[in-house]
Amino acid sequence: MAEPVIAQKSPFGTEVEEGKSYWWCARGLSKEQPFCDGSHKGTGLEPSKNTAEESRTVYFCGCKNTKETRLCDGTHSKL
Repeated sequence: MAEPVIAQKSPFGTEVEEGKSYWWCARGLSKEQPFCDGSHKGTGLEPSKNTAEESRTVYFCGCKNTKETRLCDGTHSKL
């Protein structure tokens, strides 16, 4: 399996709308960061679906090395 590419060493603060689904780019190649644009095809890494439970700002991982979720867990500070 391919290793992810670091898109940026900080999270992407993003406004999400309740009930809407967002596909987080796990590979780091998308030109539409932090979201998937299909650039991962054939790499073995797939995007991750996130459905907003409420309208608010969330912080999607930009380093692509978060451990448990597609949201930032601070891993970028150790890279």
